[in-house]
Amino acid sequence: MDRNSPPLSNAIPIDPDEILKGIVEWIEIESPSHDARAVNRMVDRAETDMRGLGARIERVPGTDDKGDVLIAQSEWGEEPGILILSHLDTVHPIGMIEEALQVRREGDSIYGPGIYDMKGGAYMAYYAWRHLIRLNQKTKLKLTLMFVPDEEIGSDTSRARIEAEAKKNKYVLVTEPARDGGKIVTARKGVGRFHVKCEGRPAHSGVRHEDGRSSIKEMAHQIIAIEAMTDYARGITVNVGQIKGGTGTNVVPQFCEIDVDLRVPDATVGEEMCARFFALKPADPDVKLTVTGGMNRPAYLKDAGIAALFDHAKGLAKDLGFDLQDVKQTGGGSDGNFTAALGIPTLDGLGPDGKGAHTDYEQIYFSSLQERTRLMLRLFETLE
Repeated sequence: MDRNSPPLSNAIPIDPDEILKGIVEWIEIESPSHDARAVNRMVDRAETDMRGLGARIERVPGTDDKGDVLIAQSEWGEEPGILILSHLDTVHPIGMIEEALQVRREGDSIYGPGIYDMKGGAYMAYYAWRHLIRLNQKTKLKLTLMFVPDEEIGSDTSRARIEAEAKKNKYVLVTEPARDGGKIVTARKGVGRFHVKCEGRPAHSGVRHEDGRSSIKEMAHQIIAIEAMTDYARGITVNVGQIKGGTGTNVVPQFCEIDVDLRVPDATVGEEMCARFFALKPADPDVKLTVTGGMNRPAYLKDAGIAALFDHAKGLAKDLGFDLQDVKQTGGGSDGNFTAALGIPTLDGLGPDGKGAHTDYEQIYFSSLQERTRLMLRLFETLE
């Protein structure tokens, strides 16, 4: 890594207004994770844009009703190179852009579905690559920009390809948004996902109530026990995020099910928590309890390779005129969890600063666009 490599980007300045225009065009193509056709409309746009840069394109058809994986690679550069990870899916449903998250600018904030998490960062990676082309410059290492279609729902269909591409590269840069006022991410908690199902005995709630065994009543006991597993002091959070059950108000419910999210600081705690989930027992012996799932993303820990890569980025940021800090360990998971767990130096949170991921006030800060894109470009230029 050579910080003293002269900037290639001084001849033509990076234009934050131009970046913002491109980001808005991308977020206007709504792409919720579970809508493969919508995600692929966004993949189509990213493919068109990357082909315009002369990148070698590989498009991997989606599986399990998910969108396609798009891989764009530079024609130049040594290998192993730099893998840039972005995702094009968002949590927001179609129509959000017409309702609670209309695209608008209010002072330094620009609002829109997926603008912070993470189409802003994805577009910035494309823009940085395009800036190299404008300057007729090449990086020492080969660039591979990978667009994932299902990161927000666990990357189940893309994980194997993410890991395969990461193993071909020396560094991984992840364009997830910045944290806590512009901090970079060098560690993330591990993520677990569990599905809990109760099967009771249906009955008419008025005529034969005593014959029934309520799955919802049983699940209420389980939810209290599961939520009680949260331990802030140990960095463990457990969240029952979805629940459904019952068929009618006058029927003792036979089925009830929940989906649970788990965040843990490391693999050892992950194993402990998995054991606790699979040890759950029904309060009512007449109700059947089934638990499935496990750890979805390994913990991403700041090892020596990540620390060195961060120090390099921090030095580049200082040269650019700002102080880059990292977060101790964020609770959010990303595809960087997979690559860091493979021992490949991974820097995450390289996207724009902002706030409100997954909410109806999701926003990025215009003031962060130029400096964050300059940092991304300098990483492209100096990693070797």
